Amino acid sequence: MKTIGLLGGMSWESTQTYYRLINEGVKARLGGLHSAKLVLYSVDFAEIEALQHRGDWAETARILSDAALSLQKAGADFLVIGTNTMHKVAPEIEQAVRLPLLHIADATAQVLEQDRVTHVGLLGTRFTMEQAFYRERLEAAGIEVLIPDQAQRDSVHRVIYEELCQGEINPDSRQAYLDIVASLSERGAQAVILGCTEIGLLIRQADTSVPLYDTTEIHAAQAVKQALSGQ
Repeated sequence: MKTIGLLGGMSWESTQTYYRLINEGVKARLGGLHSAKLVLYSVDFAEIEALQHRGDWAETARILSDAALSLQKAGADFLVIGTNTMHKVAPEIEQAVRLPLLHIADATAQVLEQDRVTHVGLLGTRFTMEQAFYRERLEAAGIEVLIPDQAQRDSVHRVIYEELCQGEINPDSRQAYLDIVASLSERGAQAVILGCTEIGLLIRQADTSVPLYDTTEIHAAQAVKQALSGQ
């Protein structure tokens, strides 16, 4: 079994979901008392969040690259960044380490391709929805990406940082997200990507008839597959 290097803490609310899903996945594959070989570096998210909103992505890249180097030294065989937004600095992190990176957008695109989804809505932080670094990975796979309108993007972004990252689950926010999912479907989205690792804490497939693709679940499943490849 390969050792997973999990770069987390962004936020710890979703990192604990990664830890659970990865271990459940290994147990499902191997049975018995098996669990994942995993090393975790959890950052102080308050520091990262402040840099994000100041636009200081170079400093976030430095912090996360140093963290990734720690995972490499700890014996990780490959790297998993437990956040969609911070894949903005994935190229810098890849340059800093000798570890292969399991990219969350590529993992998601692979599942969408398998399911023949060609038009998809995207929910996430403002950075993920509006900037090219994430959408271009999906578009390179031939997937057209729709994002919410400005007011909806502001709402999605606010709920992530002010509620979900702090462990707050608000029924009104759930309904607001479901309304946005429905509007993306009406605009032609065959499915909607939950493109922030906390969104799965708020809405689930049982809440809507629109197919949802939870990137946390997809990324964790791919991490298990890579860790057990060859077994």
